Amino acid sequence: MEEQKQNFEQLVRLIGADIDGNKKLYNALIKIKGVSYSFGNAICQVTGLDPNQKIGLLKSNELKKIEEVVTNPLKYGLPAWILNRRKDYDDGQDKHLASTDIKFRVDFDIKRLKKIKAYRGMRHAVGLPVRGQRTKANFRKGGKVGVKKKAGAKKGKV
Repeated sequence: MEEQKQNFEQLVRLIGADIDGNKKLYNALIKIKGVSYSFGNAICQVTGLDPNQKIGLLKSNELKKIEEVVTNPLKYGLPAWILNRRKDYDDGQDKHLASTDIKFRVDFDIKRLKKIKAYRGMRHAVGLPVRGQRTKANFRKGGKVGVKKKAGAKKGKV
C-alpha cells in the first residue's frame, strides 16, 4: 500500500489531455477527445487493464500501451466500426483521430465544403443549421425580432 502511494500521480497527461489521477481508468479515458464510451471500454479489454483501477496508479509503460492503442487501434484487432474516421476523404483509409487532430481535420473538411460550394459548406458559411433543422423559431441571431413602433405615435391613439 505504501509503495502504491509513492507511485501515485495526481495529474496524468495522456494524448493531449490532463486527467485527474483519482479517476477510474474507464472514466478517465473518456476525457480524451476522440475516445467514446465504447472505445474506452475496448481499450480496457485490449490492454487487459482493470477499468475500475485509478489512472494515477498506472505505470508509464501501461500509459504508453494505452496511447498506442488509441493512435493505432486496427493493429490491436479492434473492428473498423469503432473508429471515428472511416474512409478518409484524402486517402480512403480507416483511421482513428484523437486530441487536436480531430479539430484540424473537421476544420479542413468544412473549408473544403465551402471551397467547392457544397450545400453544407454554404450553410456553414452563412451560419445556418447544416443538418436540416427548421429555422422559423430557432437559430435566430443578430438584431431584435419584433414589431417596431413609429417614431411619432402616442399612447392610446392609433
